[in-house]
This record gives sequence, structure tokens and C-alpha cells, in this order.
Amino acid sequence: MGCCGSSQGPKREWKPLEERSCTDIPWLLIFFLFCSGMLCICGFSIATGAAARLVHGYDSYGNICGQKNSPVPGLRNSGMDLTNRKYVFFLDPCNIDLVHRKIKSIALCVSKCPSIRLDTLAEVQKFAEVNGSALCSYEIDVSKYTTDPSSATLCPKLPVPESKSIPLFHRCTPVDVSCYAKFAEALITFVSDNSVLHRLISGVMTSKEIIMGLCLLSLVLSMILMVIIRYISAVLVWILTALVVLGSIGGTGVLWWLYVDHRKSFNETLPADQLEISKDNIQALLVYAVAATVFTVILLLLMLVMRKRVALTIALFHVAGKVFIHLPLLVFQPFWTFLALMMFWMYWVMVLLLLGTTGNPTPNDQGFVEFKMSGPLQYMTWYHLVGLIWISEFILACQQMTIAGAVVTYYFTRDKSKIPFTPIITSVVRLLRYHIGTVAKGSFIITLVKIPRLILMYIHSQLKGKENACARCMLKACICCLWCLEKCLSYLNQNAYTATAINSTNFCTSAKDAFVILVENALRVAAINTIGDFVLFLGKILIVCCTAFAGVLALNHQRDYTVWVLPLIIVCLFAFLVAHCFLSIFEMVVDVLFLCFAIDTKYNDGSPGREYYMDKALMEFVESSRKAMGRDKERPDSSELRPMARGASSA
Repeated sequence: MGCCGSSQGPKREWKPLEERSCTDIPWLLIFFLFCSGMLCICGFSIATGAAARLVHGYDSYGNICGQKNSPVPGLRNSGMDLTNRKYVFFLDPCNIDLVHRKIKSIALCVSKCPSIRLDTLAEVQKFAEVNGSALCSYEIDVSKYTTDPSSATLCPKLPVPESKSIPLFHRCTPVDVSCYAKFAEALITFVSDNSVLHRLISGVMTSKEIIMGLCLLSLVLSMILMVIIRYISAVLVWILTALVVLGSIGGTGVLWWLYVDHRKSFNETLPADQLEISKDNIQALLVYAVAATVFTVILLLLMLVMRKRVALTIALFHVAGKVFIHLPLLVFQPFWTFLALMMFWMYWVMVLLLLGTTGNPTPNDQGFVEFKMSGPLQYMTWYHLVGLIWISEFILACQQMTIAGAVVTYYFTRDKSKIPFTPIITSVVRLLRYHIGTVAKGSFIITLVKIPRLILMYIHSQLKGKENACARCMLKACICCLWCLEKCLSYLNQNAYTATAINSTNFCTSAKDAFVILVENALRVAAINTIGDFVLFLGKILIVCCTAFAGVLALNHQRDYTVWVLPLIIVCLFAFLVAHCFLSIFEMVVDVLFLCFAIDTKYNDGSPGREYYMDKALMEFVESSRKAMGRDKERPDSSELRPMARGASSA
């Protein structure tokens, strides 16, 4: 079940798309049992009455709105018949407690939400008499709203905003956005003029059609860029290389020039304090210039050594563009993943809300009711939180395995005209039939690293301003190390899924095989992950800039709104998120193609019976590498192309 338990026979050849079998079955059973536990938590919260409290709502005395209730010992106003009062009304709906993430207000059950603004207690009383909806606490008679001394605390805060009921959830919610603006003011503390924040939020509501249109534009631009990036990748890569080289040389030259200039202008007749500062500056410039020179020399040597790997990056980008043409359904992978994540997160939040209203009613210090779980039941929330992380990572891993299976099918099909009509669907079926256990195991490993990091981040946030400098430094170092470990494991997992898609081996065997391939091609991996990632980052910036430019034109056309800051920020953030989602798919395709290419060049040499599977663009790269190294065309034997010894295949 674990890595140590993975038995590995004699060495074998990689046989893409052959000998398919189920992998990591024990982990499939573990994942199934874990998901069953998640469903049991949901069923428990519904069975204990939490569903009724969540959907119908309850007041501050433990009564569920819209039904007859049983009295709670020790709580006043409990056990009331509220059949005709179906809506939850908060006396001060805009008083939000950011720390405990709840509304700090008395909640009552009313028969109707206030449909108009009520400025005085007399208007509140008239509303109750006309509509039969009492907005003050149950113990105050409607006729005494204006005379009872307790009305100041047990009646709604004036003015009472116009409210509407939330669909399905019977809560009276203020219609005016100024209430939410006050909530935003608590989050955005640097805004000194509240009217500015009000105008910004109002502007977002006014420009919502433009914002939605620009978000759609960023979506279209991302899909187009995934197809055309293969035509511009070479230009971007060489421009980037030239800028890095020229920038490093220019920066080094400027530092040496500043050092020489300060050295020539040095005057020993200056006052003692200025003389000391001048010497320190000259010494610092010398150190900076020497360090920059060393950095530039190392960078130039790396560029010289990795120039051929840069050509491989360009070739992989070119082939990746072809993959999207042959497998157009790959473009829609972010949609399915996002939909699956949204559905799961909605379910998770619903169950979390149910858990928040599960338990026994107990009075708090103010005499109002709170629902708390006791004993082992209180750990269900932690189980539910682990489920959020594991299942979210599982969904993302399923996307990686699906993409890997489809790209592997494309790469190892010699005649591209014979590619299956729906390789994406075939890959999904293969995943569901054979490799769910492998995906569950890989996502669990990421979960094991992510949970301690999140715990440390929570501790750091809670101790902010209280811990000493040493403890703060240690916490940040641990968080950083766990983050780096998580990223490394995520990259290894993705390549392990590719190896599983090729050989149908279990997770540990696939991870070991993929790790060996990656180590043998370490310089290539470095080139692809640096240059390739930066090219994709430039693509994201391009999409954001185009969307922002279109936003400026659109908002300029809408002359009735002049504050563009918040709408443009929202649009740019969404554009970057969309571009990141789509170009991450492109990055996955490039990584899968690279592993397939490395396997192809390791196990094949182009001779009869050992023909390459690779695309024409990659073949041209291989041929140019051979010519550059002056090797025999039939057998590449260098650090760039090392065919594997056939000892395993001759067995």
C-alpha cells in the first residue's frame, strides 16, 4: 500500500498504452471510506435538525422560524409557536463581527421583511400594525414600541433599511449596498474618506455589464492564446534571453562606472563623518560591482550551456500548440475542473453551515442561544476540513491524469490521423476504470504537506504582534520549507501521473520512474521550468493588459461613471485568474510532452524497430542536436541524447 510495499520486478521497457491494469486499489478503498465518512457527517447534521435551522433560520432564543418549537430549559422566549413567522430579521444587520464571522445582532422571526425604509419607532409600530409583522423583541407589545424604555435595545436600529428575503434561505437582507460598504470599510482600513468607498462600490454595480463583458473577453483571449502561442514562443524566448543578457551586462557596467566615478571624485578633505560615508559608499559599490560581475559571468555560462535546451523549449511549445488543435476538448478542461470544484465547495460550505447549527442549545452570557457539539462530535469539523483539502486536491489530480492520458495517446500514436475521436473522454474512462486509487494516493501526499503548512500559517496569524522575532522567523522558515516541499511534490506527482498513464504502474513505481527520467534530464527541466514559465507569465500579462485596455475604452465610453479603479482591478484580477487557469493547462501539456520526449529519446534511437514517436518539430530538434555535436545520425550518444542501454529489453 505504501511506497515500501511496492514490489518491482526486473527492469522493463516502457510500453505506452499497453498492459492496462488497476493501480493502487488499497488507496481506492481508503478514499472511498473517507468519502463515506464525509457523507455520514452530512447525514448526521441533517438528522439532528440542523438542516431546518439552516434553511428556515432561527432566532436568538433557539426557535426555528415557520414552525412550532419545543421550549429550551433556562432560555426565555423559547418554545414559541412561530408558524406564521417565516423570516429571520436582524435588529442591526450591518453590525458584522469580522473576528467570529457573524452578525452581532439579536435575531427575531417575523412574518414579513420591511419592504420600505423605516426612520422612526412610530413607523416601525405602524408597519407592525398594518402588516402584522412585529420587528421588536417578542416581550414588547406592539402598542408600546414608542413608550417602552427597553425599545432602545430590543427594537431595530434606526433607520431600518429596506429588506428582501434571500431565496431558499429565509433571511431579511438589506437592499441598499451602503450596508455592505460599511462592512468593506472595516476590511479596507486605508480608505480615510468613506464616500470614496461608497462611490467605488456603486460604480461596480453600475458597470456590472461591462465587467461581465470584459471577463468574457479575457476568457476568449486565453483560449486563443493557447492555440497561437506556438507561433510566437520562439520570438518571446529569444527576446527574453537577449533582455536578460543585456540587462545583466548593462547593470554590471553601470555599477563599475559608478564605482570609478565615486573613486575619482573622492576627496580626503571632507569632514570626518562625510569622509566615512564616502568610503563606505565606494566599498559598497565595489562589492556590488564584483558580485554583479560574478553573477553575469555565471549567467552567460549558463546561457551558453543551456542554449540547446532553449531550442527544446521552443519545440515543445510548438508541439503543444498542435496538441490543442488535435485535441480541442483540452481547452475546456478548466471549465469541467472549475465546475467540479464549485459543486464540491458548495456542498462543503453547506455541510459546514449545517455543522455550525448542529448540537445542543446552550445559553451564552447575553442570555441567547448557541448550538455547541460536545464529546467526539466536535472533531467532525476537523474531519470535514481535511476532506476539503484532500478532495480538492483529488479533483485537481484527476484533471492532471486526464490531460496526461490524452497527451500520451497523442504522442505515442505514430499516425496522427488515427488518433481516437475523443481521446479526452477515453482518458477519463481509463482514469475512472483503472487509476482512481493512484490519484487518491498522490492527492493525499499533497494533503499531508498542506495541512501542517496551513496550521502554521494559522498559528502565525493568531500570534502576530505577540511572538518574539526568533519565533516569528522560525515559523516563516517552516512555512516556506513546507511550501517548497509541496511544490516539488506537486511537480513530481504530475510526472508520476504521466508515467502511470503510459505504463499503468502504481503511484510509487511511477514516481520513481519519473524521478529517474527528470534527474537524467535535469538541465532540460531547468530550462523548461524557467524559460517556459516566464513565457507563459508573459502570456498572462498580455491577456491582462489587453483586457485592461479594452476596459479603459469601455469605461471611457460610459461617461456617467468616472471612477474606474475598482472595476478595472476586478477585471484585471479575473483576467489573470482565467489566463492562469488556461495557461496552466498549456504548461501541463508541455510537461507531459517533455516526459514523453525524454522517454522516447532514452528508449529509441530512430533505427528500424526503434523508431521515434516524436513530432516533426521535435525530430528537427534531435537532428539539429546531432549535427551540432558531430555524432553519427543513427545513434545519438551525448549528454543531450542518451539512448538507454537495451539490457532490459534483451532479457
